[in-house]
Amino acid sequence: MSRTTTVHLLRHGEVDNPTGVLYGQLPGFHLSPNGRRMAARAAEFFAGVPLAALISSPLERAQETIAPVAALNPGLEVQLEPDVIEATSVFEGQVFGPGHHALRDPHNWKYLRNPLRPSWGEPYTHIAARMQRAILAAARQVGEGGQALIVSHQLPIWIAHLSAEGRRLAHDPRNRVCTLGSVTSFGVLDGRIVRVDYAEPSLDLIPKGARRANISAGSADPAGSDPAASDPGSGGPAGR
Repeated sequence: MSRTTTVHLLRHGEVDNPTGVLYGQLPGFHLSPNGRRMAARAAEFFAGVPLAALISSPLERAQETIAPVAALNPGLEVQLEPDVIEATSVFEGQVFGPGHHALRDPHNWKYLRNPLRPSWGEPYTHIAARMQRAILAAARQVGEGGQALIVSHQLPIWIAHLSAEGRRLAHDPRNRVCTLGSVTSFGVLDGRIVRVDYAEPSLDLIPKGARRANISAGSADPAGSDPAASDPGSGGPAGR
């Protein structure tokens, strides 16, 4: 009988981003001191787990999150994997902190026309395909019954979760279950994802009001990484 392989997807820790910039794939955004504590907590969580592969998004915040785990596994080299990078967005570099300035700019409204695709960034179907590709590749790499760790980002992890469970990819970003430093584990058997589990080892390090935030804004008022979710008053376009 085949044994299940487990691929753990760890969301990066809190980012030093006090103004609430939607950083997306922009370089230069690093973990905050609290984010480094979350990375250390992840290392504690995976201490004793027989990981056979360490994989990270190329972005700095992801590499900094996996570093303490890598320190406990000196025999493993961290592999950078573009397939698990953050989703692209036309709003990269704009401020979604206090006041939600980017959403109040009429020049941006045209990008909000289709929240189901979504019209402001990488299609959900593309994210699902690349994340599944990365998960299954990691499972093949570690072999039957092995375990791999991938550090990625909230939206890609949540889309992978929805896809694995056969749920619709369009969603309300405020309802994502993927907090900072959380671990979403995918069980792979015979080349298929057959199980999804979830844990929050850093939950106590996240302020209660920020636990459902869609970008890591440090000390700023958290804002959504998806523009339709950035203004809690409006709730964003329906159907997400």
